[in-house]
Amino acid sequence: MILLTGGNGQLGTELRHLLDEQGIDYVSTDSQEMDITDAEQTMTFITELKPEVIYHCAAYTAVDKAEDEGKELDEKINVDGTRNVALAAKKIDATLVYVSTDYVFDGTKKEDTYKTDDQTNPQNEYGRTKLLGEQIVQEIMEKYYIIRTSWVFGQYGHNFVFTMQRLAETNKQLTVVDDQFGRPTWTRTLAEFMTFVIKQKAPYGVYHLSNDNSCSWYEFAKEILKNTEVEVLPVDSSKFPQKAIRPKYSVMDLSKTKELGFKIPTWQEALEAMLAQVTK
Repeated sequence: MILLTGGNGQLGTELRHLLDEQGIDYVSTDSQEMDITDAEQTMTFITELKPEVIYHCAAYTAVDKAEDEGKELDEKINVDGTRNVALAAKKIDATLVYVSTDYVFDGTKKEDTYKTDDQTNPQNEYGRTKLLGEQIVQEIMEKYYIIRTSWVFGQYGHNFVFTMQRLAETNKQLTVVDDQFGRPTWTRTLAEFMTFVIKQKAPYGVYHLSNDNSCSWYEFAKEILKNTEVEVLPVDSSKFPQKAIRPKYSVMDLSKTKELGFKIPTWQEALEAMLAQVTK
């Protein structure tokens, strides 16, 4: 039996579709079925269900709100909630798959990629709470996978791809920051890797998963809108002040993931495939 937390979110929905395709039984929960911030409810739900694997997709992801109005909720979901899930998973000897973020790094590297064992130094509240979640999983669990990802997009939920497409409907010209670099990640690729580590019985530990190749947000936007008449212009991030500090350079090293034999499409290939699904 498999349990999903955050089953109605962008990643959780993608994972449900993938498990359906693979004919794998699972129980999907959102806060209505299991409130992970409620320790007692979480322990009862998980110990009664007794899943062998828990895909922990539930998270607070409003990065800017986490700096002020959402700070308390960010802490409750990403830290307390993760602890509650991990304690219950440990009690029934389940394997926990925890999804983390490139925001655990400070983004000060100029060219070299971030390895899984590089020094973490989050610069915003969201990154801080996700790192605390990682540390909690590592302290409590022995059977765990921590999968850090970045710049997530997919056909379910809000993301950069749909934002650009929506803006393109009413603007002939768009400005996008060109001084933040990372790796876009298709939810499908991430979901496939989450199931891959379980099937392959990969060594437990921390992994990085995004699509291959890297880019700036400007380059990503240009690719999204390449078949439109919209002109995309580069600007530096000072033109778009945000509450939460974003890493300038958060390109993560994928070698550990590739060594498992997992094939990673480029972000350009992933974007093309995702857009083809949306327009079917």
